[in-house]
Amino acid sequence: MSTTATLATLKMAKDLGLLESEFESIKEILGRTPNFTELSIFSVMWSEHCSYKNSITLLKTLPREGKRLLVEAGEENAGLVDIGDGLACAFKIESHNHPSALEPFQGAATGVGGIHRDIFTMGARPIAALNSLRFGDIQNKHTKHLMRGVVDGISHYGNCFGVPTVGGEVYFNSCYNQNILVNAMSVGIVKEGETVSATSHGVGNPIYIVGSATGKDGIHGATFASADLTEDSEEDLPAVQVGDPFQEKLLLEASLEAIKTGAIVGMQDMGAAGITCSTSEMSAKGASGMIIYLDKVPTRQANMEPFEILLSESQERMLICCKKGMEAELEAVFDKWDLECEIIGEVTDTKRLEFFLNGEKVADVPAEPLVLGGGAPIYKRETKVPDYLEKIKAFDLNSIPETTDLVGAARQLVASPNVASKRWVYEQYDSMVRTNTATTNAPSDAAIVRVKGTTKGLAVTTDCNSAYVYSDPYVGTMIAVSEAARNIVCSGGIPVAITNCLNFGNPYNPEVYWQFTNAIKGMGAACRKFETPVTGGNVSFYNHTVLKDTAEPVYPTPTIGMLGILDDISNHMTLDFKEAGHSIFLLGKDTYNDLNNSEFLRTLHNIHYSPTPHFDLEEEYQLQEVVKTIIKKKTVTSVHDVSEGGLFVTLLESAMVNKLGFEIKTNGSIRKDAYLFGESQSRVVVSVSADQVATFTQLLDDLGQVYSEIGRVTTGNIVIDGADFGGIDGWKTNYDTAIEKELG
Repeated sequence: MSTTATLATLKMAKDLGLLESEFESIKEILGRTPNFTELSIFSVMWSEHCSYKNSITLLKTLPREGKRLLVEAGEENAGLVDIGDGLACAFKIESHNHPSALEPFQGAATGVGGIHRDIFTMGARPIAALNSLRFGDIQNKHTKHLMRGVVDGISHYGNCFGVPTVGGEVYFNSCYNQNILVNAMSVGIVKEGETVSATSHGVGNPIYIVGSATGKDGIHGATFASADLTEDSEEDLPAVQVGDPFQEKLLLEASLEAIKTGAIVGMQDMGAAGITCSTSEMSAKGASGMIIYLDKVPTRQANMEPFEILLSESQERMLICCKKGMEAELEAVFDKWDLECEIIGEVTDTKRLEFFLNGEKVADVPAEPLVLGGGAPIYKRETKVPDYLEKIKAFDLNSIPETTDLVGAARQLVASPNVASKRWVYEQYDSMVRTNTATTNAPSDAAIVRVKGTTKGLAVTTDCNSAYVYSDPYVGTMIAVSEAARNIVCSGGIPVAITNCLNFGNPYNPEVYWQFTNAIKGMGAACRKFETPVTGGNVSFYNHTVLKDTAEPVYPTPTIGMLGILDDISNHMTLDFKEAGHSIFLLGKDTYNDLNNSEFLRTLHNIHYSPTPHFDLEEEYQLQEVVKTIIKKKTVTSVHDVSEGGLFVTLLESAMVNKLGFEIKTNGSIRKDAYLFGESQSRVVVSVSADQVATFTQLLDDLGQVYSEIGRVTTGNIVIDGADFGGIDGWKTNYDTAIEKELG
């Protein structure tokens, strides 16, 4: 070790986000005081973003095994699921929240790029992208700036990269005013047996860095993502990476082609912590070590410091362990695609990472203690029941006067940003590139993507109503999983597995950790019920903005990305009413006097503290089993679940597609506003042709499903209990343009 190396101090450690106890552990592991470069290595690898030190204990309680899973959670860069016909689906969701809050375009763009790399690093070709976005008050000027930047960044990267954005969700709430959430999901296809692992082994095998040159963008990005945002966070702007989707397209094609040469032992993309993370994780997994020569790394700037090269999060880069003797084959592929491909080191049997610069050893650390399960710290934090729950318990529906102007209330609700069409967002995304998307002109509750060369389709969705989770993290997260499954089932698919993106505040806040703990319990319960194991994902803590003397965590937002399979894509079920005269049925109970946590309460009454809507997991499971059966037996012409905005919005969304109308009668035993706008779970609206009604109702009776015939599809007007609510065109205009009008 160089005698001129700067020895680290406790102050340096704290400045890099490490605890005093962690600094002492590092010294114990090394048997000496680390130098600054070594301290930097530990600081990023032991950051929350890389180590999951405050969440891994709870994450391990989630169901992680299933009959279709080809790898368990955490084994590879993404989950891998057997979809039959010798094919597998790789899928994953991750966050890029902090960077997007400070530099929305590049933050969102590089989030998309990073998640796609996780997929094709495994050898899978990305075929679809989704996202889950949370913004603050849409009337806020800063929110509009962030929203425009994020959507522009997602569309730019995805459209240029050539993967369709097929689905997602967008919510607005003032708790996200400063700390927005940007979660990106990628879905890819690979032939079984052609995947590549993120590992390295074989003494003497060369280590390559391929793709873009390394710059100073993104340094300490993992540490930046593991701290609260403050008024001074803009000073950390260099931590935001800069992406190049055209370079990533070349890297995709070159990587998939290189895999076919048989020259690759292992491959890992460079995301958080850059070279540091990829070298340590690949070495730890392969029980090997590496010698790395940092002066051989292609750089964008001259005279970069060792820690800058190691921690850079420059995009569009991979680390490859190549079979010795096959260097020429590997290099030929990357030369063909005009990409950097440089040997920067080799595999050793020391289980250590030795980094050199211009002949000087600048860092020497063991690989295993850097990674999860190998020595990185693990904590379980203090919990405390949040004080705000008392306000939720105090809610009394009887204190809310029943709405007399239902038409006016409905118009106001339909124009609210959490209910209105997200057309302004999704029309900026290319959903048709590669021509696999089946839901562009045939909308359904989940997006459907064809698997070319087969009769199969993939059903994919992202779901989470964070207001429900805020009111009750256990039940609210069960609802998030259940709605994701319901969306897939209503589209004709079978749910098979999930990935998750767990967005929470500061884990050192006992109320936040209580939310996290109960959300994990709810997720586990629902995933076990639906047999949808957790394949992996991302924990994003510190979504918590500190402004002057106040600290506001975001609503707990455990976003669920779910994968479903249609063995026969002709069974795809859409949500649109097909023809006037068809009967409309509501599956599930229609007698809940329930406006709990509804968008109606927030929009019409400005009430933000109320319990979660009615939910029963067994009731939900049985409903989904029934929906699978009625779709399989082809007794229905449309299926659409009841969610935000309640029954009225569900009916409206089914009617607007083909500019039809509907005429229904409410249940006189409950409040009309609760009947129309309540968000009780486990309810689905279906339409049935006249010649199928008898068969359909007999089937429901045989299955023991609660249902009611509530009305019929009409030619263009909406009529409720004999009252004319107006023509469908006016409602569609109101629904389609509300967000556009807000953004100006």
